[in-house]
Amino acid sequence: MILANASTLIRRALRGLYFLASRLASDRGGNVVMIFALVMPALLMITLGGIDLNRITTVKARVQDALDAATLAAARSSYTDSENLQKVALVALRANLRGSSVEPFADSDIKIVLTENQVVVADMRVQVKTLVANIVLPPYGKLMDDTLPVSVHSEVNRSSKDIEVSLVLDITGSMGGSRIRDLKNAANQLIKLVVQPAEKQTPYYSRMAIVPYSIGVNLGSWADGARGAEISDTAITGAAWAAAPSQSISNITRASPGVVTANGHNLASNDYVWISGVNGMTQINDRIYRVVRVDANRVSLQYQSNGAWYTLNTTSGNGFSSYSYGGQIRKCTRSDCFVTVTSRNHGLSEGEGVAISDVRGMTALNTTNGGLYEVYERPTNDTFVLPVGGAAYADYASDGAVQCGRDGCASRVFRDAQYNRLTRFDNTACVSERTGSAAYSDAAPGAGTYVGRNYPAMKRSSPQSQGNPCPTATIQPLTSNINTLTNLVNGLSVTGSTAGQIGLAWGWYAVSDQFNRLWPSNTAAAYAPTKVLKAVILMTDGEFNTPYCGGVVARDAGSGSGNYYDKIACDATNGDPFDQAARLCDSIKAKGVIVYTVGFSITQGSDAARILSTCATDKDKAFLPQSGADLSSNFQAIGRDITRLRISR
Repeated sequence: MILANASTLIRRALRGLYFLASRLASDRGGNVVMIFALVMPALLMITLGGIDLNRITTVKARVQDALDAATLAAARSSYTDSENLQKVALVALRANLRGSSVEPFADSDIKIVLTENQVVVADMRVQVKTLVANIVLPPYGKLMDDTLPVSVHSEVNRSSKDIEVSLVLDITGSMGGSRIRDLKNAANQLIKLVVQPAEKQTPYYSRMAIVPYSIGVNLGSWADGARGAEISDTAITGAAWAAAPSQSISNITRASPGVVTANGHNLASNDYVWISGVNGMTQINDRIYRVVRVDANRVSLQYQSNGAWYTLNTTSGNGFSSYSYGGQIRKCTRSDCFVTVTSRNHGLSEGEGVAISDVRGMTALNTTNGGLYEVYERPTNDTFVLPVGGAAYADYASDGAVQCGRDGCASRVFRDAQYNRLTRFDNTACVSERTGSAAYSDAAPGAGTYVGRNYPAMKRSSPQSQGNPCPTATIQPLTSNINTLTNLVNGLSVTGSTAGQIGLAWGWYAVSDQFNRLWPSNTAAAYAPTKVLKAVILMTDGEFNTPYCGGVVARDAGSGSGNYYDKIACDATNGDPFDQAARLCDSIKAKGVIVYTVGFSITQGSDAARILSTCATDKDKAFLPQSGADLSSNFQAIGRDITRLRISR
């Protein structure tokens, strides 16, 4: 194109000179001929030189474009030294100048440096061969050299934005073996691409958060700030089911009604009593009766059936053996002989699961059903009733504690989904989903907006369970310390099922300034897309299968989320985990945060693949690597894309 334009200009110039020469040659005046002889070479010099100058101007514009592209390529690289920056730039330069009129140039013809202000500065000097201006015109000589120099300059602001990236990593059980090794390798490469060394953190910083997740996210020492302090146990100062000491039984008639002899019993009609330890007529033992007083030493009994009270006939026809000896009769504090526990400001509600421990004297409270109960009644702020009692519960002596079992307490006592048995799981530093109006927002945690607690299944022998434990790796909020990030990644171990919706939420929270109060030393900047690039990278290898109800894995959790008897007998409060993730992604993107998704070994076209594609900011930011090499390549592509997005020319 340049040669064609030059040829056209030459033809036009020569044609013009020919016409001018013809007119001057036809003039017979001596002065004109003399003037023509003197001026003609100068006119020819100006005309032909202008052609080459015009051509060089065009070539310079192309060289400038090529240097701009090369400088941008160097700025997008992770290199900071001039040697490697030059290598990157030269590759782009030679590709963009192929077929141009530029003479071959040496590597030393381009100078490129990275300034303290993170600006990549490039200067280049090349030679362009002249076409017509290097001819010799007597008596003036050669108009120009065979080549003319062209110098160009380019600058790219490498770090026009601060970077805050949250890397959300799946460390569930299915990531074992080679997968976790591949993940560590890829993550370490990504860290080094995104996070600049300490000496390059000004004037613009690059920070990363790491969010390992399985059944939830382990917040470590930050847990209480995110979910609120857990409610601990309260001290037991009393426990009783009996209103008076027991009285010895000396006889029970085998009659209708049967009459019990207990000298000096101190009982009145309509008192409720518990009989135990009788020999011979054992059928009368360990039951509640209502008293009909006969005299100071004798009573007859009534039993309850379907809410009504009936006379107790102790005849053989009713299945009663003859009395032999022994036995105790004892007055109850209640008609059901249940135990009333005293614990100041216990905070319990009727129906709430509780755990009793360390009681002295009435030790059966510690062991019956493993010390797990549901509160039967709550008479006062300082007393509550448990649905057990009778002679097996010896008199209270001292000590003891009651641990509330509702969501928010140090332990969760609930009925399991399979056997409807009372089960106790302890609170951990892991968290579950946030519920309520703030479920899909980044509202600061506080009263009404705390995130959920996490009570994971523990390893136990009855029923047999390997548990579904909280991961040991804790979240790392934003930091520019490369060693801190790589050490965390290298120490990751796999465990548990997949609550990707929780990992995603905390990936967002880690780059949200609304959570700065949680970790004041690792704060995020305010949302300002022109100043700060915020990104969340969500990595998973499978289906999200672990939603929660009240801090325990819900009974409608998906396959692979643990034993059914390790789940609570209620459905997930926030519904399907993938639906939760989709709503979170919409909220994250609405804040201007870029979302990348990486589905490791997830099949193209599967539900998981479609959801991850929808979650990503655009389809180019959704990846489905099928091998460790693919994973590394995709993580590197994400790192380069983040670097590209932060650069402005």
